[in-house]
Amino acid sequence: MSKANIRKRFVIDTNVILFDPQAIFKFQNADVIIPISVIEEMDRFKKDLGENGRNARQFSRFVDVMRSKGALSKGVLLEKSHSYFFVNLDNDTDVLPDHLETGKVDNRILALAIKLQKEKPPRPTVLITKDTNLRIKADVLGIIAEDYEPQKVDIEDLFSGLTEYEVSADAIDSFYSQKTMPISDSSIVPNQYIIFKDVTNPNHSAIARYNLATKSAVPLIRPTDNVWGIYPRNVEQSFALDCLLNDEIKLVSLVGKAGTGKTLLALAAGLSKTLDEGKYHRLLVSRPIFPMGRDIGYLPGDVEEKLNPWMQPVFDNIEYLLGSGTSQKRAAGRAQELISQGMLNIEPLTYIRGRSIPNQYLIVDEAQNLTPHEIKTIITRAGQGTKVVLTGDCYQIDNPYVDSANNGLTYVVERFKGEAIAAHVTLSKGERSELAELAANLL
Repeated sequence: MSKANIRKRFVIDTNVILFDPQAIFKFQNADVIIPISVIEEMDRFKKDLGENGRNARQFSRFVDVMRSKGALSKGVLLEKSHSYFFVNLDNDTDVLPDHLETGKVDNRILALAIKLQKEKPPRPTVLITKDTNLRIKADVLGIIAEDYEPQKVDIEDLFSGLTEYEVSADAIDSFYSQKTMPISDSSIVPNQYIIFKDVTNPNHSAIARYNLATKSAVPLIRPTDNVWGIYPRNVEQSFALDCLLNDEIKLVSLVGKAGTGKTLLALAAGLSKTLDEGKYHRLLVSRPIFPMGRDIGYLPGDVEEKLNPWMQPVFDNIEYLLGSGTSQKRAAGRAQELISQGMLNIEPLTYIRGRSIPNQYLIVDEAQNLTPHEIKTIITRAGQGTKVVLTGDCYQIDNPYVDSANNGLTYVVERFKGEAIAAHVTLSKGERSELAELAANLL
């Protein structure tokens, strides 16, 4: 067998399956090996009511289907990837150094990778795990170990949604009068935002959005009045409001640090389009449930009482918008009235799977805590006439299975870049308070 035809072997850790139950299909022309200890851990996780439990159950069902096609210990063909799927024993721990506990699942997985690497004839063996410490141990013991990150996007290279052009003063004046400017730049993408700068006068500028249909820059949507008491305080917020209020844009992603106004702008636009214009039947606001820091344990009460602490940041913003010129108590009453009328619904993402959501303005807050698989599940719930808005800060992640490079929010930004029904804005200027802005920049 030539070197080019030698099939690689990939040993898959539990956390990879929990992150993406479809991970085994992502390796082409290889042997994908699941240690038996991973199957044992799946049995423990499948009782979980959250996303980990769903992923574990999905993977277990898949393994059961593959079992009917052949002996898992000898390998079953995965037709789409042209790989073979194996479940191997990992009880030969004699290959481990004496100081490593043989009862630990991580060490048993490591032992299997070592054993496979020592087999003759030699074949490349790679351990795939999201566990940093396991990758370190593998490296020390001479095993190639890699993180599972098929959708990794370097946060520093993330599409900003903005570009700048230096033009003449006459071109800017013409844009203001004609409300359009042809763009011949092939690198610009649909709904990308533009700042035109006068080459001779830095105080003379214009802002616009690229329209694919006309291949030109067009003015932003500018409400004649405030949007539920909210005015854009900077150019980035002007861009955000434009795509939030544009009915032709069905998917909006807003990325920015704390205090940049992502959630507040999305809620204000959602209330405006739902209650004022009647464009959507309901404003649906949701967010994943992940605690910051150490969890305080089970919460008392019924379902609504248990969820209130998780949903409180959303309620705070809603009451702020409803409470312009009124007391906080009256604002809370108005929020409950909208919920009772079915115009506003605030719920966790736990209950979104399997639903179809037509004609709604759907806001998913804290979307940086979602995996690419979860974000796909959410967006595919959107029915006819629904707009989806994703907001989040890729530097504030509480989900242990994702990071700034491979979370669902950055994945969506890059995958939908260039689509005519999607727009993205990166907000960098904090507007919450001077203290919040300093904290976001210094800490």
